[in-house]
Order: sequence, then C-alpha cells, then structure tokens
Amino acid sequence: MIIKTFPLGLIGTNTYLLIDEESKEAVLIDLGGDFHPIKEELEKNNAELKYILNTHGHFDHIMGERDAQQVFKVPVYIHEDDKYLVENLPKQLERFGFVANYLPPENIKTFTQNDVFKIGNNEIKVIHTPGHTPGSVCFLIGKDLFSGDTLFYTSVGRTDFEGGSFAKLSNSITQKLFKLDEDVDVYPGHDSKTTIGYEKKYNCYFGSDNL
Repeated sequence: MIIKTFPLGLIGTNTYLLIDEESKEAVLIDLGGDFHPIKEELEKNNAELKYILNTHGHFDHIMGERDAQQVFKVPVYIHEDDKYLVENLPKQLERFGFVANYLPPENIKTFTQNDVFKIGNNEIKVIHTPGHTPGSVCFLIGKDLFSGDTLFYTSVGRTDFEGGSFAKLSNSITQKLFKLDEDVDVYPGHDSKTTIGYEKKYNCYFGSDNL
C-alpha cells in the first residue's frame, strides 16, 4: 500500500492518498485543498481514484472536493451525522471568518459504523468516533489508522465547535482507539504521524504518563 500525505488548504489539513499497488485502485481521505498534486501522483502511479472519504465534515477537510469531482467523477462519502456540515460549507467558511467562495461537493453519500470500503483486497473499516463532531470517524486499514481531528500527536481534537462533546471524544479515544494494537500507526488530520502505543503513554489528555 502506498500512502502519500499532502498538507493542503487554508490551515494545512493532511490529505491522504492511498494506492493499492496491485489493483491500482486509490482512495482520498479529507481533500482539503487543491487536487492537482494528487492528480499528478495518481498519473505517476497509473492509479484510478475510486472514492473520496471524509473523517468529518469541517470546511478544511472538504474544500477541494467539489473541484476534484469535476475531474474524477467520484462520490464523496461522509458519516450520516456530518452530512449537514458538508452541505453547509459556505456557512461554515463565513462562521470561521473566511470568504465563502467554495461550493459543497456533489454526489454526497453517507455511511455508518458498520460500513466497509475496499481498494483492491484492502478493507477500510469505519470506526465512529464522535466528539470533535457528531459524525467524526477514523478509518482503519490493517495497521494504519486515519484519525481525522479525533486524535493528534500528543493531543486531541477540539470539542468547542458546534456538535462537539469532550465526554464523547474521551469515550471514542479510550474505549475505541486505545483498544487497538499499540503498533497501529496514526495518521492525523493535522501535524505529525504517531502511534496508538505512544498516545496511550504520552497523550497530554489521556496518556498514562499524564494521568
């Protein structure tokens, strides 16, 4: 599996491109800005984009998706509890003080905790992790976890936005993510990669060294 990271958009959101080397199928996670670097990478690997997945519906994770759909003609997937955020992208931008000159993606499809996506023979499992937003999820592919804004390197996502809940975030992290194997690599929505084991020990909110 090829994993490429592209910090994109207004606040450097990590967009992830995953390519199955055998089937040449690819998936994008959280397209937060200009899709042209991704297009170049797909062409370089002779890969075909299958779909765009979102860990949650905040503006900085979805801003590039409408433009990308004009080229790739693929659906955008979001947890059903965050669909309203995607549909209200211009209002989100205004609320955060940005110019509302981006349109929401088209062909929006929803998923739930029980859904599984595939590229080649790789299963992409959905873990519903509410707290940052009601529909926040993480995607688990083997030993790789794409955590969006739920879990960061030594930190966690904010819960003071609309629909946020620290109690729910705490449950999502301690009862779901920290139950995963410690050698699982964590690819967050911002900043650096980490592991489940490292966060269980050193996370400033939930790490054992900080309790």
